[in-house]
Amino acid sequence: MSAMMQPQIILLKEGTDTSQGKAQLVSNINACTSVADVVRTTLGPRGMDKLIHDDKGNTTISNDGATIMKLLDIVHPAAKILVDIAKSQDSEVGDGTTTVVLLAGEFLKEAKPFIEDGVHPQNLIRSYRTASQLAINKIKDLAISIEGKSLEEKKTLLAKCAATTLSSKLIGGEKEFFASMVVDAVIAIGNDDRLNLIGIKKVPGGTMRDSFLVNGVAFKKTFSYAGFEQQPKKFFNPKILLLNIELELKSEKENAEIRLSDPLQYQSIVDAEWNIIYDKLDKCVQSGAKIVLSRLAIGDLATQYFADRDIFCAGRVAEEDLNRVAAATGGTVQTTVNNIVDEVLGTCEIFEEKQVGNERFNIFSGCPSGLTATIVLRGGADQFIEEAERSLHDAIMIVRRAMKNSTVVAGGGAIDMEISRYLRYYARDIAAKSQLFINSYAKALEVIPRQLCDNAGFDATDVLNKLRQKHASDGGAQYGVDINTGGIADSFANFVWEPSVVKINAINAATEAACLILSVDETVKNPKSESAQGEAAAGAMAGRGRGGGGFRGRGGRGMRRR
Repeated sequence: MSAMMQPQIILLKEGTDTSQGKAQLVSNINACTSVADVVRTTLGPRGMDKLIHDDKGNTTISNDGATIMKLLDIVHPAAKILVDIAKSQDSEVGDGTTTVVLLAGEFLKEAKPFIEDGVHPQNLIRSYRTASQLAINKIKDLAISIEGKSLEEKKTLLAKCAATTLSSKLIGGEKEFFASMVVDAVIAIGNDDRLNLIGIKKVPGGTMRDSFLVNGVAFKKTFSYAGFEQQPKKFFNPKILLLNIELELKSEKENAEIRLSDPLQYQSIVDAEWNIIYDKLDKCVQSGAKIVLSRLAIGDLATQYFADRDIFCAGRVAEEDLNRVAAATGGTVQTTVNNIVDEVLGTCEIFEEKQVGNERFNIFSGCPSGLTATIVLRGGADQFIEEAERSLHDAIMIVRRAMKNSTVVAGGGAIDMEISRYLRYYARDIAAKSQLFINSYAKALEVIPRQLCDNAGFDATDVLNKLRQKHASDGGAQYGVDINTGGIADSFANFVWEPSVVKINAINAATEAACLILSVDETVKNPKSESAQGEAAAGAMAGRGRGGGGFRGRGGRGMRRR
């Protein structure tokens, strides 16, 4: 009786919502599966694109997994983990973002029946981690090194990797043209790891084939003052002075107070101001530089002064472009014009101002250190050029990775089928329940070739059966989906390659995400924060209309965040 009389212990605030146990786990799995379903159709050379329209009225057309995940604005707390792994894959490797989301979703889908049947999640997690380690070791065994080849051979091999990446993008029709351009750009920056040394400039108009690579720096003509057109627009082997100071006549009337006893003194103050600017300009001319670039403004007086002395100048150059000019020409950005020595001046073989479409570009080519390159992209619609830039970013990242970790594996689902076969054989020797779990992991890996077939309109069951049969026989490890015929083909012989680091990173990240979601058995929601978020979300929903609301998983709880 006394036990019944005991008061209830209140641990959490009144109205706090806690959901736990098997139902919560299944709900999280459903949410993640529905996120994977969104990007599922974008995989591979025949993948479809997504048109995402946000509340600001911006339209994005993309089939890059990380871009889509970022723009979806997912609010489900468990499904957010898939957004994070897509971002991490993008920043670490640059490609395979759709693959990583698909794999994580498929691992969870395969785990769902076991969870519903009462299997403890920790047993699944343990088996998945073992399977992932085995898969990664198998990839390392199957990887083929491209080290020790001549530069020409290496260029050809790297172009194959870039073409494989670009084949699934919007610019896939011109993949050979862009692949060689990307390889040249990456080789131009040498061993330097900074991605911002490769500039991508977008100029609407023309066709994709009008795009070109500058072995040096190119940037759009900056805002110009009177006298600009009188300056020469082409130089051979000029000296280049890079500044971070303003060359403009400053009026002191608004920020200085001077008391004069004699009106004649006023003129001396005005003269002093002119003397300061002329002194600066004289020092620039005396340095022997023929091109003066500054991050800050170069005014009317300075522009005319330089024009009279056959010197080209450009003010308000973007900091990123100025740094790339410094890296390419061997110059150093100066914060003063005093004591300018030859060592701080850059140089290049040819400088010219060129018309590209509607824009004028300043182009520095034949740079001595050659540590930078610029790709000038042309195309019709702005959205098209934006997507072309995202595609080239993926290809650049892949070529950089392939240069550093010079091992490649067969693409087109070949490596996934081979690991799947290997794990099935491995599981046969296990007597415990984990045999089932490793088998389900192996089955989940088949999602990549299956989705490639589905997206191309082929019969996935038929193609997968052929692949299983081929991989079970000797010498079938390199066989993947043939996108052109709807059958199977030797991916390696067809030059469908990808760096092994892409697959290793994808399997690692997808397994980690799946294990993380499987380890969550309770979600606690604070009512206060939820109501505040609910109001904010309701306002946003009203503005967006029916189409663009927060993204909720099927069967999952949508949790709004600030």
